[in-house]
Amino acid sequence: MNLKLDSVAGKGNELSKIFNLMHWVHNLIRHDGSSDNPTLKNAIELVKVCREQNRGVNCRMLATVLNECYLALGITSRYITCMPRETNFDDCHVINMVYSKDLSKWIWIDPTFDSYVMDEKGTLLGIKEVRERLIKGQPLVLNADANWNRTALQSKEYYLQTYMAKNLYRLETPVISQYDTETWTRGKEVSYVELLPLDGIVQGPQKRESSNPKTGVKFIHFKTNNPELFWTTPK
Repeated sequence: MNLKLDSVAGKGNELSKIFNLMHWVHNLIRHDGSSDNPTLKNAIELVKVCREQNRGVNCRMLATVLNECYLALGITSRYITCMPRETNFDDCHVINMVYSKDLSKWIWIDPTFDSYVMDEKGTLLGIKEVRERLIKGQPLVLNADANWNRTALQSKEYYLQTYMAKNLYRLETPVISQYDTETWTRGKEVSYVELLPLDGIVQGPQKRESSNPKTGVKFIHFKTNNPELFWTTPK
C-alpha cells in the first residue's frame, strides 16, 4: 500500500505539511477508544485494517499512524502518552509532539481531535507550554475546528481545562521514535522514558526492566524529573 504522503502533505511550507497530515489521518481513521489494537501496529497496516474492517482505532494507534507519516517525510515527531497522577487509571490520552524547524520548537498535534493549541497571540504551543499555562491560568486558544470524529466540536474548556489538564501530570514516550515500535515480535526490546514531577507518587526506580513471556518482548522503562532532557531539541 502506498499512502502517497507527498501529495497528502502538499507543496506548502513546513507547517502546512504538518497540519495537512494531521487533518488527513483524522479524517481517514475514526477514533474508537474501546477498540482492540491490531497485532501489526504500523501506519500501513493500521490504515489497511481500518479500511478492510471498516473500524476505528484508539488514540494511541492514531498517534502512531501520524507519527510514522511525519517520520517518513523527514519531520521529527514523537507520540506522547499523557497520563493522570494515579498509577492505576481508566483513561489517558496519546498525542504527538512535532518539531517545527521553522519555529525552532515542539508543537502540540492531536490527530484524535484534529487539534492544536495557541497562545492569545496565535503562537503555536508545545505540550510543555500548554501544561505550564494551565498551571498558571494563562490564556490558551484551541483551534476552532477541533472535533471528535467530524461530529462533535471540542471546546477549550472541556478539551484543555478538563480532559487534558487531568492527563498532563505524567508524560511518556519511546526513547527512539521509529517505524513499527509497538508491533511485538519475539526478541524485540523497547525503551520508554517517563517525565514526572518531583511530587509524583511513584518516583522510582529510575530504570526498570521487564519481559512479556507471551510475546517475548523486553521492556525498559526510565523515569526522569528533568524536563530539559525530555523536551530536548532534536539534533
